[in-house]
Amino acid sequence: MSLSVMVVDDDERFRELARRMLAGCGYTADGEAGSVADAVRMTSSRMPDALLVDVGLPDGDGFDLVRQLTAGSASPRVVLVSADPDSASGRDARAAGALGFVPKSDLSCAVLHLLLDTD
Repeated sequence: MSLSVMVVDDDERFRELARRMLAGCGYTADGEAGSVADAVRMTSSRMPDALLVDVGLPDGDGFDLVRQLTAGSASPRVVLVSADPDSASGRDARAAGALGFVPKSDLSCAVLHLLLDTD
C-alpha cells in the first residue's frame, strides 16, 4: 500500500507539480493546502501518512506547522521544502519534528523515498 501524502504550499503551480511527482513516485497524493490553517484542518480530517510542507506560508511558517502536526502520538511524517535552499537545514527541520529539509530544486523520487519510506 502506498503512503498518502498531502502537499502544503501557497503556490498552486508547485502543489500541482508536487502531486504529479508524488503519483509518479508511487505515493497517493491526498489533498493539498495553501496555508497553515487549511493544513491543520485538512490533516485532522484526512489523516495523511505524510506531508510535504513549504517553509514559507502566508499565515505562519512550516516549522510551526510541523511542531503542531508532530506533537501527537499518531503524527504524520513531514518533509519541509522551500524554493530558497538557504531557508532551512536538515538539522533545523529535524529539530522541529520533520524528517528533513529539501530544496524544491532537489526534489526527486529518490529523495522522497529516502525520507518517507522509513519505518
